[in-house]
Formats: sequence, structure tokens, C-alpha cells
Amino acid sequence: MMLLEMKDICKDYIQGKEPVRVLKDVCLQVEEGDYLAIMGPSGSGKTTLMNLIGCLDVPTGGAYLLCGEDIGKLRSNKLAQVRNETLGFVFQSFYLLPKMNAIDNVALPLLYAGVPKKERRARAEEALRRMGLEDRMKFRPNQLSGGQCQRVAIARAIVTKPKLLLADEPTGALDSASGKQIMDIFDELNAEGVTIIMITHEQEVAARARRICHIRDGVLTGGMPDYETQGMARKVDFEEGAEPIFDIGQMPKSTAPSSMEDTRDLSGDLKDVLAQIPDVFEKPQIEFADAGDVFHFSPDVFAEEESDILQEAHALIGMEPMESFFENGKEAEQDV
Repeated sequence: MMLLEMKDICKDYIQGKEPVRVLKDVCLQVEEGDYLAIMGPSGSGKTTLMNLIGCLDVPTGGAYLLCGEDIGKLRSNKLAQVRNETLGFVFQSFYLLPKMNAIDNVALPLLYAGVPKKERRARAEEALRRMGLEDRMKFRPNQLSGGQCQRVAIARAIVTKPKLLLADEPTGALDSASGKQIMDIFDELNAEGVTIIMITHEQEVAARARRICHIRDGVLTGGMPDYETQGMARKVDFEEGAEPIFDIGQMPKSTAPSSMEDTRDLSGDLKDVLAQIPDVFEKPQIEFADAGDVFHFSPDVFAEEESDILQEAHALIGMEPMESFFENGKEAEQDV
């Protein structure tokens, strides 16, 4: 069953007074249960494409259907709902909230989804156990290693049981052993039916996927099912190094790839939590640099200045506009 379909997607940004086209007539189809890697050099448009797939931005032109719904016609609060209910995000910089412990970070998307407190707690605990973090549930991010932080982020991404898991350089900040552990987790999730789209510049990471696409200068190749890279990708042990994943001789010359380059308990009032969160829809959600790189701030997750982290983390887990929580002046009667 088709989960995601993009047809002739374009994305323009304004530089000075002139529009600059970052994505050019991108066509992409992803079926349920697929595992897709997207590779491309810096500035190629791959993160811009991931932003569109993740409903963090909307295209300038073309059509994007996700679970049969036309994403281009949705308002910002509906896009937030889609991100919360349908999508899970894993990124290189983790985007965990520093003042919250692991279980609270994992439970937060369920709060926005309206899940009762007892169930939130149980599901968050189960997700962390699955990541092998049953002894780290009360730890804050600054008490965890990079690999453990990434496993917390994966637990947060899967706790809502999303249909599609999006990962942008998920091993980029990790050592080889931690990276291999994360990719093993992705393999297990995909084997259980979770659809995964992953951006990476590492060939040994891309080799874990069933399909590999390439993007360069905003042009995507390999996005349609009839372009098969299956059989060219294979699992590679990180310690042994990467094996070749491309057979250039078997590919058309026109499509051959170039070189790749809180501790607070969540039992407080909802308003207390929201008080620390900026309205992510007060201004454009994303500032773009270098062909629309959504996380160009690259913030340290443990920094004292948390506003950027809060903005990005809550956008990813489906934060709605603040006024929606206090509609008609009535505070939401919902425990955190």
C-alpha cells in the first residue's frame, strides 16, 4: 500500500529579491514497510526534502500525498497533528529537552496527543525498555552518553506508533559502536513493519536500507519503485568498514551517483510546561541556510540558551499553536 507519494515537487526560497529553486520536480513513492536511504552532498537539497516529507514545510509546487491526504492544503495546526500522529523524527542533534528526564521526554508527544497520564507513563517506560534504557529513565540528557540520548530520541519517535519514521543523519554524532547499535534498532523496527526514510552521507549506513536514492542540485534519482537499488545495498558491519553499495556498471549513465560527500515530574499543570515553549507558529517555523538546512543552528542540547532547542523539539513532536490549548480563554483541563 502506498504511504507517501510526491509528484513534481518544487521548493523555492527567496535570496534577496530573486527566488532560488532548491528542489526540482521531485517524484518519490514510498510504500508501507519500505526502508529508504537518501544520499547527497551538502547543499544538494536532501534536508529540504526531508522537511517537506516531515510536514515541517510545504512545497512551492507539485503534489504531496501522505496516507492519501494532500499535505499542501493543510493549515499549520493540522500539520502539527500529522507530525504527532503519523510521523516520528530522529535527528543527529537529538533535540531532547534538557530540564526533563528521559521518561518525560519520551512521554511528551503523548501529552500533545491527549493520551491519559497513566497510559503515557506506561508507553514511555515500554519504549525506553525496548531501547535498553530501563536503568536510565530518571536521567536527564546531560547524564547520558550520545548513544543513550539517541536511543531516548528513538523511543520518543516510536512511542506514538507512527506510520513513518524519519531519520536525518541519525549516526552522525555517534562513535562507530553506538552507530551500529542505532542501525540495528532501525533494522528491527523495519522488520516489524515501520516505514523508514533516512538521510545519510555514510555509505555503510545507507547500505542498511532496502532502497537508496540520490539527490544532487535538487534533482532526485531513484525515487520511483521502478528504479530499484535493491540488491545493491547490503548490511555492513561498522567495524569491518563499508563495502561498495553501488555497481556503476549496472546503472544508466544518466543516473549514476557522483561522489558523496526536566528534574521535573510531568504531573504539573499543562500550562506550566507550555510556559517555557515559544509558539512555533508565531513566525515561520524554519529559518533556512545552505539550501534550506532546517537545523542550521546545530545547538548544543545542554546549552543554557534553550529557545532554539525548544522550538525545534516541539515542532517535531507535534506542538500546536499555543492558543489552541486555551481556546476561548478556557485552560485545558489536562494533566501533564
